[in-house]
Amino acid sequence: MLVIPNSRSLRVRDLLLLPDRWSLPSDIYIFASPPPSRKLSLQTRRAAPRVRSSANLTYRFRDLLALEPLSADELTFILDQAKPFQEIQRHPLKKLATLRGKTVALAFFENSTRTRLSFATAASRLGADTMNLQAEASSLKKGETLLDTANNLNAMRPDCFVMRHASSGAADFVARHLEIPVVNAGDGTHEHPSQGLLDALTIRDRVGHLNNLNVIILGDIAHSRVARSNIHLLGKFGCRFTLCGPAMWVPRELEKIGPPDTQIRCVYRVEEALEDADVIIVLRVQTERLNEPSLSQSDYILLYQLNAERMKLAKPDALILHPGPINRGMEITPEVADGPQSAVLEQVTNGVATRMAILYLLMVGASEGTHPALEVKPDAKSKESAHASD
Repeated sequence: MLVIPNSRSLRVRDLLLLPDRWSLPSDIYIFASPPPSRKLSLQTRRAAPRVRSSANLTYRFRDLLALEPLSADELTFILDQAKPFQEIQRHPLKKLATLRGKTVALAFFENSTRTRLSFATAASRLGADTMNLQAEASSLKKGETLLDTANNLNAMRPDCFVMRHASSGAADFVARHLEIPVVNAGDGTHEHPSQGLLDALTIRDRVGHLNNLNVIILGDIAHSRVARSNIHLLGKFGCRFTLCGPAMWVPRELEKIGPPDTQIRCVYRVEEALEDADVIIVLRVQTERLNEPSLSQSDYILLYQLNAERMKLAKPDALILHPGPINRGMEITPEVADGPQSAVLEQVTNGVATRMAILYLLMVGASEGTHPALEVKPDAKSKESAHASD
């Protein structure tokens, strides 16, 4: 078992930050370079040397637990690795052999549809097998501990562990006890790294860049791990944030959660928030996470619903994102959700490409050679597909 000492002296510049205490929900971290033995020293989780090629830098990652500790260069690298996988989604034959013979464990201790299916699709398109654990069938219902469940799944020898849990910090806890890569698919109200990455990929595709954008996050921000991941990622590119929603869901403390020097303001009038917006991230009202009395549905619609009239206050080409599932007629009207400024379905498509990149980087690691998605030409794939259908 790895023991994490209480010391800030072990901080590794640029890639690794080890916590000395769980002071905030955001205290989750990414580790690099997998250890050959869990009995080895803490140094084994430090970053592997970066391999410099003539074109760019190649990074190797141990786990993906959060976006907060990653630099802009590292985030750009992951997004660049996802780009060729986007093209694969358009081909008749979408299957690669990159992870053939490997297995991805999907352990979802909290209900999920899009994220679980997206990771399963990503693994399948890379050629990997999957093993699934879902919340309603989990042994946790019978009293088994989270660590025992993780160790039992690990005993089946998967090559990667993708997990979602209702408790902030659960993925980090499991990662400390497993030797295989762990991917955080959402932990409590802390972070949702793959959602933040796919949102950034969608913005970069539509806008052309991520730099110095006015980003509006609208809705239940206090309970949103998506909001936190987006702030940690986009803040590193100089984006400015306006957080808007009912006061009980937009506490002033959120103005301090971004990277250093990130401009974050909290406002409580949607009309004020939408002025000059480049990107609008609409969040679902998470009734399953609410412990305090909430605003009535009619009041929320009246005060905070994103509709066509309010969209006139944003820039004409403002981009609309939503992590899903959408409550049509609640936080957003159907005409806006399905309109030309909405990229909701693009987010879903980009989610598969992003998660393919994550699994590829953690389980194989990028090399200086050809990206696996570029090794087979599109016309060759079409011919293979045609032969397969004969």
